[in-house]
Amino acid sequence: MSFVIHGIAVASGIAIGRAHLFAQTSLDVTHYAVAENKLDAEVERFNAAIATVRNELQDLEGQIPAGSPPEFAAFLQLHLMILNDVTLASVPAQLIHQQGCNAEWALKQQMDLLIEQFEEIEDSYLRERKQDVMQVVERVLKALMGQPVASASSLKPSEDSILVAHDLSPADMMVFKNQSFHAFITDMGGATSHTAILARSLGIPSVVALHHAWAMIREDEPIIVDGMAGVVIVNPDKLVLSEYRLRQEQWNLERQKLKRLRTTPANTLDGTPIELWANIELPDDVEAVKKSGATGIGLFRSEFLFMNRSDTPGEEEQFNAYRRVATALRGQPITIRTLDIGADKPVDSTPTAHSLNPALGLRAIRYCLTEPRLFNTQLRAILRASHFGHVQLLIPMLSSGTEINQVLTLIEQAKAELRSEGIPFNESIPVGGMIEIPASALALPVFIGKLDFLSIGTNDLIQYTLAIDRSDDAVAHLYNPAHPAVLYLVAHTIRTAQKAGIPVAVCGEMAGDVAFTRLLLGFGLREFSMHPAHLPAIKQVILKTSIPDLQTLVKKILNTYDPEKLTALIERLNQ
Repeated sequence: MSFVIHGIAVASGIAIGRAHLFAQTSLDVTHYAVAENKLDAEVERFNAAIATVRNELQDLEGQIPAGSPPEFAAFLQLHLMILNDVTLASVPAQLIHQQGCNAEWALKQQMDLLIEQFEEIEDSYLRERKQDVMQVVERVLKALMGQPVASASSLKPSEDSILVAHDLSPADMMVFKNQSFHAFITDMGGATSHTAILARSLGIPSVVALHHAWAMIREDEPIIVDGMAGVVIVNPDKLVLSEYRLRQEQWNLERQKLKRLRTTPANTLDGTPIELWANIELPDDVEAVKKSGATGIGLFRSEFLFMNRSDTPGEEEQFNAYRRVATALRGQPITIRTLDIGADKPVDSTPTAHSLNPALGLRAIRYCLTEPRLFNTQLRAILRASHFGHVQLLIPMLSSGTEINQVLTLIEQAKAELRSEGIPFNESIPVGGMIEIPASALALPVFIGKLDFLSIGTNDLIQYTLAIDRSDDAVAHLYNPAHPAVLYLVAHTIRTAQKAGIPVAVCGEMAGDVAFTRLLLGFGLREFSMHPAHLPAIKQVILKTSIPDLQTLVKKILNTYDPEKLTALIERLNQ
């Protein structure tokens, strides 16, 4: 029987093949009491399991083949950091003694507590890091129970195998990388899960959040994975199969064409030059930036240096990370966003007040202004790195002139410190602000008069404008980048900044969505920043676009409020 399962498309492409199920071992944890005279031995058993998993991850890290995407090493290192963190490496041992329980139960209790904390995080990427904690804990539980972890030899895929799993960790992906799978599909995960990021870096079609695919699909069953529509078709009939084979051929041809555009300047048909930049999380992402043909980095999310650790990175560690990227870009711009994190995800062990609504609470620049020492350390590191390349400093979630004044004062203080210490930096480092709150979009003169550039974070701007949490299944369908209010705010920001002669970029997901490329060009946008994997497709649209030809339709779009008419006009614009 043929049926269709819908999920989230995270890596484009079409794969046609047969299902190969990754059978995760059941890890039901039972609770039992441990005699007091055996508690030390139970702690030793726990410590031995931690050591076993540490050795497994370190071995995998040493086996990464040359030329592999840098994400593999970064994510394995992240899992090692989680494993070594005191909250997992030590607290369960304390629980064993306090409660007189077995190691598995103590570890499960601690994991549940950590997951509860992650569930409160507003930012979708940070919230999905709970999966990393669960994957590390699962690996330790397997070691405690004496169950084998996945290995390359445990899977013997055929030439057209598609891996079907309930969930996949970075370590699993590392093991399966050389197994010639045509696609990955999982019940768990989201657009920013590590499975999704690795699938994009490998160029493998992937659909996640399918919920029950692993239970519904049988071994060796024919399936189609549509990585554009987020659809998995099980047991397709001949007509559907024929149609998708044609789509697959067209996709592969298009992909080869896009690769040849890497060194082609991103100029429109009327000769307008467009800057295409990349978003990164870690210094290792620079290699993907170079391969994509990006001319700079429009967003370096610095919070990833702070994540999954019990301490905060010091000035030298941050400086070395920023300098490494600045040096690698050889004069191309690198925009470093200051810490975008908050009360919903503390960066150290200091307790902070619980927020009932983290999205509206103490996050991003609000957090940094309440932690001036932490902020000063990061500002010093970024300023020092500016001596080694074209570094720009980006401040997230600004909402008022008062905040801008405070930030500029702190930047000047950091500069004065470095001058007094004889440490070189770029005295005229550009300072920009993110426009991701409706209030900031509607009060642009305050920002334009004080800042050197702007960057529109469309993800948060849409969320705050529509009062929609797109990670909430109950309302996610209402998250709409093409809502008239959103389009007005984006267009207003771009055009106001353009009139004032201040550079403005878009670094949210809209920048990497071909459905909005021509619309953004029509608004006046000349700087796009996106995931490196999206850049070739965006460049292709730009090369085929004449900006003067867009203006009539763009004007109609901004004057249209009917959803159906608006959708039809955007489709006409993209024809």
